[in-house]
Amino acid sequence: MKTSYRYLLFHKPFEVLSQFSEDGNKRTLAAFFPDLQKDVYPVGRLDYDSEGLLLLTNDKRLTHRLLDPSQVHPRTYWVQVEGVPSEAALKQLRAGVGISINGKKHQTLPAGATLLPEPIVPERNPPIRYRAAIPTSWIELTLTEGKNRQVRRMTAAVGFPTLRLIRVAIGNLQVGTLQPGDWREVAAADLF
Repeated sequence: MKTSYRYLLFHKPFEVLSQFSEDGNKRTLAAFFPDLQKDVYPVGRLDYDSEGLLLLTNDKRLTHRLLDPSQVHPRTYWVQVEGVPSEAALKQLRAGVGISINGKKHQTLPAGATLLPEPIVPERNPPIRYRAAIPTSWIELTLTEGKNRQVRRMTAAVGFPTLRLIRVAIGNLQVGTLQPGDWREVAAADLF
């Protein structure tokens, strides 16, 4: 019997865990996919306090390919940061920066980093903290690796803490017009 593969693009809202199993009072993917067959799982994850594109599938070969560090593929994020990064800070992000993960030093791979005009994004509830004396700005950051809380660690390393993090693309897959909590199915031919 041939397996019928499913590929779901989901716009994960803020404060939702990228898992189906319960974890205290935190919302999980089960709240958005109550009738999903049991063998469809998220590929990778977005942290509880991050938003944006999450791919779910039952295609284990694709999952392995996307999670294997030797199989490089870009992931693009829109990052709202505290302050306005200088060109020097953006160059540091592009070249790779030193971050600490579980007490171990890691030099990130080169990344795409550009200042963005303020993008049109869904409102977040609760909104980010607002401080009249400290401006915010947006960076588009494209990575080819995925370490734990890497984007947040990178922006902090160059002096601009992350306030809001939205993954907008995985390879050529884009969150597009999906609103938080919405999803759509795509065909295998549309993946990469």
